[in-house]
Amino acid sequence: MKRLVSVALAMALTACSQGSEAGVGGEISAAPGGPPPMPQPITLAQRPEATGGEALYVEYCAMCHAPNGMGHGLLGRRMDQPNLELREDLTAEYVVTAARMGIGNMPAIPRGEVSDEQLEQIAEYLAAGPHEGVAQ
Repeated sequence: MKRLVSVALAMALTACSQGSEAGVGGEISAAPGGPPPMPQPITLAQRPEATGGEALYVEYCAMCHAPNGMGHGLLGRRMDQPNLELREDLTAEYVVTAARMGIGNMPAIPRGEVSDEQLEQIAEYLAAGPHEGVAQ
């Protein structure tokens, strides 16, 4: 009896796992009628040409502010354009203040994590936006 239950359980798990196979390009395909798949994370490997503020943004900020990050989703509820790289209304001063003081659900970023010089480069990069051709 235990063997029969084990075989039935194994068959059920196999049937359930068949619907979660990766689709084209390594993305996980969405279930029919379900939500779309999550976008892939933005990394420096995907932007090898990134330098200066852009590279620092990808390294320190994209984990939350790229399309797959929690900050992107939260900003999407309040802003027409949640992607910081595509915004045209950011000033360098605002970015530095928001990062150092924290804003909304975003915690303050300490100098031990991102130096003043690095933050200034990130702020100047975002203030120069919108940056077309970045992931949405």
